[in-house]
Amino acid sequence: MTEKSLDLPQECWELIFNSLDEQRHFESLSLVSRRFLSITNYLRFHLKITDPAIPFLPQLFNRFQNVKKIDLLEFQGDLNSILCMISRSGLDLESVNISKQKRFPLIGLRELGTRMKNLKELNCSKIRSLQDSDLVAISETCSFLEVLDISYPEADSNFLSDRSLDLESSSGFVTDFGILALSGNLKRLNKIDLSGNFFITDRSLMSLSSNLVLVREILIRDCDFITQNGISFAMRNSPRLVSISVNGIGIPSIDSCFKESFAYARGLCEIDMSNSFISDELLCLLAEACLPLKKLVLSHCYNFTLAGISFVLSKYQSLEYLNLEGANFLDDESMIGLSRFLCSLNSINLGFCSKLTNSTFFTILRDCPSLTEIKMETTNLGLDDFMTDLVVNPRVKSLHLARNGNLSDQFLRRVALLCPNLQMLDVSHCSGITEEGIGEILRSCELKHLEINACRQVYDLGIAFELPKLEVLRALGSGFNDDSLLTVANTCCRILHLDLENCLNVTTNGVREVVENCRTLREINLRWCDGVNIDIVAWMVFSRPSLRKIIPPCGFAPTESQRDFFLRHGCLVCKG
Repeated sequence: MTEKSLDLPQECWELIFNSLDEQRHFESLSLVSRRFLSITNYLRFHLKITDPAIPFLPQLFNRFQNVKKIDLLEFQGDLNSILCMISRSGLDLESVNISKQKRFPLIGLRELGTRMKNLKELNCSKIRSLQDSDLVAISETCSFLEVLDISYPEADSNFLSDRSLDLESSSGFVTDFGILALSGNLKRLNKIDLSGNFFITDRSLMSLSSNLVLVREILIRDCDFITQNGISFAMRNSPRLVSISVNGIGIPSIDSCFKESFAYARGLCEIDMSNSFISDELLCLLAEACLPLKKLVLSHCYNFTLAGISFVLSKYQSLEYLNLEGANFLDDESMIGLSRFLCSLNSINLGFCSKLTNSTFFTILRDCPSLTEIKMETTNLGLDDFMTDLVVNPRVKSLHLARNGNLSDQFLRRVALLCPNLQMLDVSHCSGITEEGIGEILRSCELKHLEINACRQVYDLGIAFELPKLEVLRALGSGFNDDSLLTVANTCCRILHLDLENCLNVTTNGVREVVENCRTLREINLRWCDGVNIDIVAWMVFSRPSLRKIIPPCGFAPTESQRDFFLRHGCLVCKG
């Protein structure tokens, strides 16, 4: 392509590039011309840093000067030094993700907060030994934060002989003291996730609600000492609250104060009360509150009935997201009645509703024209006859149908006809399907993501033509063999992630075909592939420069020097 043919205004090219689904496509675009390289550099706002990138960080920071978000989720090195380097990079960051780290990077975060005055979002979830002093540091150095996630810290806990927790020798607990520090200093905070912090109490919620007038979203799942009183206080005293996520409420009962709180939280758009004891009375009060509700999650709740959920849905017919996972009283007849209230729904989760069959699936496909995602895992899909008044739904893009043992190729043929724009399909652990059904889907839909884990009767993809859109293929424990991998090599030219764990019939020859022919391959999982020789790992790293992560067959344990050598070539090789 010549430079002359690229003579469009900068703004036009930016609009074109931004219309792409993922920024990972920028890599190939940047090779077209110097101008495309410049534009893609300018439009790169998100940077994911892993260990192999460390030697090149100064060049990356200089190249991508408009980066606003940095993700350190998979970084395993010295986090303090990296944060200090980022702080001095000249970038103007808005979001940093340091979740799943072994310890809180106190020194690095202090410098980051001092220099990055526009830092609005910080993700510290699942950090080991997170404690109050760390929250104090956050409150003192990152005072402009708007979003903070400190959920599910991994505590270093010690137990006494009676199996009770030894608080004196254990570390890594967040208490009300740390939350009080946050609520006193982070005046711009509008979203906070406190889930999994077992030792905070109602006092934390009351402090947040009293001091943070801008708070809009509160997540407090798995907080054992938070009671209905604290939740009620937050709902009554947070005038801008639009989303609340709790679980385990209503045991042994729901008090009147909590029931009446919905009438005060006039702006609530999203409510999640998963794993709770929900009565029809509570659902009626929720319905009568006339909220601007768009999302309702009652996953694995119990005690409510069809009458209660019917009343709520009749009042909130503009609902866009509904999760009734585990509502075992639902059957096909009841779903036919409920579907008339779901015309605005974008996503529905009916997983673990064991009485639901084909009839429910095709009913919601017909009656919910706005649906883009359906989740019906572990139901009874595959049973019952097919309806006669089937309707094509071009909006559906994602189907999660795993663990339906009666699912058949015939069902997948119907799906292929009725969901022509399907992009994601998960039929893992559906023992009744074969490559014939999968082939029907692939012929009719341009899938990007396919999961056929533990489908022992699926020995191939069932096609002989190219699949230019398929990027993720997960076939753990499937019937895949070397012939299957030859098909992948010849048809999946854009594949990024390939998971072959526990595919016992795959050998070194099949893996070699994939690595040689799939030029965009970034990750491959070969764990428990006993037919694959561990000696192929080094060849894979050097033969396919696009590879960023390899999970090798069991028995491969790279030495520290080997691991560093592979990292210098841009690929993380895990222990098999």
